Amino acid sequence: MNARTFQHSHAAHCESGVMTNLLRHHGVNVSEPLVFGLSSALSFAYLPFIKLGGLPMVAYRMPPKAIIKGLQKPFGIKFRFEKFSSPEAGQRRLDALLQEQRVVGLQTSVYWLPYFPEDMRFHFNAHNLLVYGKEQDEYLISDPVGEEPVRCASADLSRARFAKGVLAPRGLLYYPKHIAHKEVAPGDVTSAIKKTVRIMHAPIPLFGVRGMRTLARRIEKLNPAAEDTGHFIGHVVRMQEEIGTGGGGFRFLYAAFLQEAADMLSRPALAELAEQLLAIGDDWRAFALAAARMLRGRDPMEPRAIGALLRKQADAEYKFFHALKGAAT
Repeated sequence: MNARTFQHSHAAHCESGVMTNLLRHHGVNVSEPLVFGLSSALSFAYLPFIKLGGLPMVAYRMPPKAIIKGLQKPFGIKFRFEKFSSPEAGQRRLDALLQEQRVVGLQTSVYWLPYFPEDMRFHFNAHNLLVYGKEQDEYLISDPVGEEPVRCASADLSRARFAKGVLAPRGLLYYPKHIAHKEVAPGDVTSAIKKTVRIMHAPIPLFGVRGMRTLARRIEKLNPAAEDTGHFIGHVVRMQEEIGTGGGGFRFLYAAFLQEAADMLSRPALAELAEQLLAIGDDWRAFALAAARMLRGRDPMEPRAIGALLRKQADAEYKFFHALKGAAT
């Protein structure tokens, strides 16, 4: 497909949005919820050994590139992934691909992208976007979290592509070399659902429902009077609500996938479970609001109360994914 025909669409989340726009450009009719669900991207992880600003990683979806790689099997896609030893090499390769009229995916740092409002920039190195052209010294960018395409000077984009730190992108670019088929097979939908159930019921205490309970225990042990307590709880809320779609938002996205899956598979039970997941997503937002009220001093700081809310979420998701396993069998 010619890059000049590329159509930008706004999305809820960067990686699923990039893949939705990229697949549509290549003639695959998919929605963002279908992309998210087929790649089994929904998850939870509490990773105290990975630090962001000295605080532990808390994730509500699978790691970066999981959505991209998770779509390879359902559509028979062969991707080309490339990293570079220098910004100069990365820019030369990107320019060459644009000359070939390719639409190219990039992993970048949000902090160095000047079209983001200053108060929304933070050091997160796994933000995905598409580049579909270049005019003079500016790249034409489809950033799926934006309403419209944007432009970015080459120096700024290079800095964002080669940012240092956790999840450093090292200039990563990617594009599909081949897409074998453009229709979704029912078996791929049920396989993806079963994989998500396995992720959320993982026996490791840092992942899925068990990861939520481990984090709840950690929060409950915090000293209400300590300054670090506010930093820790604030970080959990920031990871939920500001990075990507957030805890509740990812649940809403997956619920929309289940609604599509119910129609595709003629299984009304999946649509009923989608309604349950929407309620769980609302409760994630309520969890964040309760924590925010404490952080702003509107309510007393009570780590045990925050931990109890997180345990409630874990219980609800355990029951939900147990029921989802039965509905997908």
